[in-house]
Amino acid sequence: MNNNTVQNTKVEVPQTSAMNDRDYLNDILNTEKCMSDNLSIALNEASNDYIFKEILPMFNDTKAAAKDIFNLLFQNGWYSLEKAEQQKIQQKQTEFSQKLTELTQ
Repeated sequence: MNNNTVQNTKVEVPQTSAMNDRDYLNDILNTEKCMSDNLSIALNEASNDYIFKEILPMFNDTKAAAKDIFNLLFQNGWYSLEKAEQQKIQQKQTEFSQKLTELTQ
């Protein structure tokens, strides 16, 4: 692991053709992401307030579930993150500030 990687100690899982805990969690995470994508479309296209209000809690629940599953995968070392370099952060901040200035003119 290099200095730019943030990762927990990996929990080892069996390397067989059968699905293991990591495989199941990745599958569930992908399902939650797809569900929230589709619910987002449904919210955008809701024809009235009642339908919107019925779908919104489902959307929020799928987003929360996806975040919880990601956290579990990360805690078990099955996902890693890359630290952003300060220079790259500053570069993006400048870029977005310029775009914001353009939009407000």
